[in-house]
Amino acid sequence: MTKQPAIYIVTNKRNGTLYTGVTSNLLQRIAQHKSKSLQGFTAKHDCTILVYYEVYEDMEQAILREKQIKAGSRKKKLTLIETINPNWKDLYEDIV
Repeated sequence: MTKQPAIYIVTNKRNGTLYTGVTSNLLQRIAQHKSKSLQGFTAKHDCTILVYYEVYEDMEQAILREKQIKAGSRKKKLTLIETINPNWKDLYEDIV
């Protein structure tokens, strides 16, 4: 999985702090979160576990979806995660 627009949600633990982002290279971006090479919110809150992602054909679609998810409530985000990942498994291994 190289250059392909995607949205993702990372966390620090089950039902913990959530971060929603958009990227053109999911594998690289999650590796950056895991290594904490990106300074900011995710490094500060130890958000290194990939619990949700969606892949898109173009960046515009991905950005629109990211905004939609960010505008939603925490409850909606938790439901979104648990619909496809009820055990909050780190999905990083699935994309490597």
